[in-house]
Amino acid sequence: MHLSQLKGGGVIRRDGQDTRLLPGATTIYDLAGEAIRQGRPLAALLPQEGEAVDLAALAAEDLLDVPVRHPEPARMYLTGTGLTHTGSAAARDAMHAGEDAGATDSMKMFRMGIEGGKPDAGRVGVQPEWFYKGPGTEAVAPGAPLTSPAFALDGGEEPEIAAFYLIDAAGQPCRLGFSLANEFSDHVTERINYLYLAHSKLRPASFGPELLVGDLPQNIEGRSRVLRDGEVIFDAPFLSGEANMSHTIANLEHHHFKYAPFRRPGDLHAHMFGTATFSFSGGIVAQAGDIFEISAPDFGLPLRNPLLIEGGEAERAVTVRPL
Repeated sequence: MHLSQLKGGGVIRRDGQDTRLLPGATTIYDLAGEAIRQGRPLAALLPQEGEAVDLAALAAEDLLDVPVRHPEPARMYLTGTGLTHTGSAAARDAMHAGEDAGATDSMKMFRMGIEGGKPDAGRVGVQPEWFYKGPGTEAVAPGAPLTSPAFALDGGEEPEIAAFYLIDAAGQPCRLGFSLANEFSDHVTERINYLYLAHSKLRPASFGPELLVGDLPQNIEGRSRVLRDGEVIFDAPFLSGEANMSHTIANLEHHHFKYAPFRRPGDLHAHMFGTATFSFSGGIVAQAGDIFEISAPDFGLPLRNPLLIEGGEAERAVTVRPL
């Protein structure tokens, strides 16, 4: 089952080809909160009736939003983990080739995941690379532009799977479901030195259009494309799901939520699980107006966003006013 959120309020449920606007439902966030209060699965709260709608047409009209938002954007965290997929080390390592004569830190981190990222159930495995992207203000709806700041050196896509979590009153993370995500990053800045990774990740990210409710499939086969002036300039498959990862989802979740500030009741988290595919590693330099398109059959409609490059001076000093 899939859920989609309308920007103006309203929740759409899709079961196969049956797509309906749920009566009385305003947001997926509110539905999730009610499911937590009742101690029931999210799917159990959804009515079966509702007006039939055309989800693709709604998406074409830019009426769909990020699947879940917090009413207070500062209480929504956008975060992720890297070097989690069996092909991710090669792309990352190539960006930092020549830094030293031995294995790069990226390759060392990847090997740690291969050796200890999939512990037995109930046990803790090796911790992954982790990054922060911003608060909920940086969550971009399907169809909306991904904005690269004027000081950025690059703005490129990363096709990923994200999960949404709401923290209950006792501090327990509750997973609502999974969606496609574009973990938009500045790969040129990161390539200067891997210690710039944190800077390169402080960018917006896009999610949706559909939330997959239930377990993540073991094997996800998708495509990442970049279109320029209507022509496809990059087209590559991407793989996700635990069959293609060096960590279990449970291990990645543990190492995010083990930190007490991330278990604050009422907060919302959108956490991305990494990728092994992005056009930058294929030599593509993204330009303003390019369209990023991420798709996978398990997630329904594709996620599309145009690239917008912020105008103005490349980097103007931000001044601080003393009080």
